[in-house]
Amino acid sequence: MSVLFRSSAIASLALLAACATAGPGATLPRPTAAVSGESAYGLFLAGQEAINSGRGEAATDFFSRAADEAQPSDATLLRTRTFTAALLAGDVRQAAAIAPTADDDVSMRRLAELTEAVEDMAEDQGARARAILERRQAGGPHVAAEALLAPFAAAMAGDADASIAHPVIEGDPVAQFYASLDQGKLFEQARRYDEAETAFRALIARGDPGGIASLELGQMLERRGRWAEASATYDQALARLPGDVALTAAKARAARRRDAPPLPTLRASAAEALIGPASVLIIQKQTEVALAYLRLSLRLDPGRDTAWLLVGDILSEVGDASGARAAYLTPKAGSLDFVPARGKLAWLDQGQGDKDEALKIARETLAADPDSKDAATTLADLLRADEHYQESLSVLDKLIAGEGGAPDWRLLYMRAVDYQESDHWPEAEKDLTTALKQRPDEPELLNFLGYSWIDRGENLHQALAMVQKAVDANPKSGAMIDSLGWAYYRLGQYNAAVDKLEQAVAIEAGDPDVNNHLGDAYWRVGRQTEARFQWTRVLTLEPSDKLRAEVEAKLKNGLGPLNARLTGS
Repeated sequence: MSVLFRSSAIASLALLAACATAGPGATLPRPTAAVSGESAYGLFLAGQEAINSGRGEAATDFFSRAADEAQPSDATLLRTRTFTAALLAGDVRQAAAIAPTADDDVSMRRLAELTEAVEDMAEDQGARARAILERRQAGGPHVAAEALLAPFAAAMAGDADASIAHPVIEGDPVAQFYASLDQGKLFEQARRYDEAETAFRALIARGDPGGIASLELGQMLERRGRWAEASATYDQALARLPGDVALTAAKARAARRRDAPPLPTLRASAAEALIGPASVLIIQKQTEVALAYLRLSLRLDPGRDTAWLLVGDILSEVGDASGARAAYLTPKAGSLDFVPARGKLAWLDQGQGDKDEALKIARETLAADPDSKDAATTLADLLRADEHYQESLSVLDKLIAGEGGAPDWRLLYMRAVDYQESDHWPEAEKDLTTALKQRPDEPELLNFLGYSWIDRGENLHQALAMVQKAVDANPKSGAMIDSLGWAYYRLGQYNAAVDKLEQAVAIEAGDPDVNNHLGDAYWRVGRQTEARFQWTRVLTLEPSDKLRAEVEAKLKNGLGPLNARLTGS
């Protein structure tokens, strides 16, 4: 349970749901009969099931009806749940109207106040929003979001001086970065351009994660007609972040010396300010609060595509496929988030078993943006996942050819997989060797080429050194430890092989190949009963047809003598 729902709410809601969990002989609360024939308890359970499955609008309806039918002692808490459901479903207006400002739960009360403030800002009631946000206390939940919104509320209320006061958010470097970034934006809103530039350049000098401050500075310079300086700003950021889509698009626009992006509205900038804290909460696995912040952001700016992308990610994670699909469909062609959103939509369909629709979306996305490397790699990945290796190779060939003499190693890696799976090992080996010249310490490349040599009985001592290097870089990778164990096996060092392969199985218990390798190693050290157990387990783990036939033969006949060439160098 996230910080949205604290002890008082949990205890009272648990009382309503007690009959679902109480043991034999427990005294259960009696549901309140509703005039309509529905009980508050039944409606609560329906609402809980709806919110657990990501159906926020349905949950709002169930909880609201439950509150109407409940006893007074339960109604307040059910209305709190209704508020939460409405907010998570994106109905901020309704959530603000029923916000439980008298709730004993500090986190809930402050979220309610934050929601009211955002609704006021959305309705251009800056003074009312400012009054709410100025009541905030130091520390506690939602303090960063409140502090980030307060300057924009002050600006909406007409107090430019208050809006550009130096922001300080203790103990939260991410929020502090965005607060300083927003100060630069608000300086520009106040036409204090020199101070805006100073604020942005200070952030750039301190590292500028993701090139965010560089984008803001460059856009302001474009608006001031300082095209050459804007281009130089984008170039400097791209030197640190080569290939960044937003910076690349900005550089191309500045080169045209026209179509400078308009100054964002206060509402749009306030909406963007909430995305930083939401992203941090997602990383911290506090997805309910993150979703609440994203819904508030979208109330301020319904066209904030980055927020829609994150909403889709959260809804997909909780199993609300229809909600995720709607979120991913929101960014339109021309938006920087269009290709990422469609890629996520394609993988959503792939995960639900609709492979044809996934490929259709990926092909349409590439057709809409034929120069997009991300759109092409998504299509190639999906084709590979569906075992359409030749078509995947065709997509990757075009990408690699377009990169001249120094293609991205990741593209070579992807193409090597296609080559290997379509039985063109010499071509796969060439791509992997070329990629390793660019990235000689890359664990994935070391493991791929090393394991392939091991499995083919080639260059075993060199391959052993390669996979050992990969394991040293990723000591918790079951796949890489499996490669190391298999190298020992091929070299005839069976006890060492057993040791490493047991470690690999402990990490990758459901991998049929790893279990198969351990079975072989057990057989070689005389532990034949355990070997047969591992091979039998392989058959329960959806092995490939080739592996299934191999294992069935071993269960029948055991292992014959090891081919002598496999223990060579």
